[in-house]
Amino acid sequence: MNIVINDKIWIQRDGIEDGIANELVKAGIPKSQIVLAFQPVDVRKHTAFAVT
Repeated sequence: MNIVINDKIWIQRDGIEDGIANELVKAGIPKSQIVLAFQPVDVRKHTAFAVT
């Protein structure tokens, strides 16, 4: 399930082969607007995506 919080897309679970986050980036959504919520906060800061 993906939800929008404070104008950012929060990905709760990513079960597709190429990754829903990558599909969103290909569709023009900036990485700064995508939160990989299934990752712990301390891991998110090491990704190219938004932390919160």
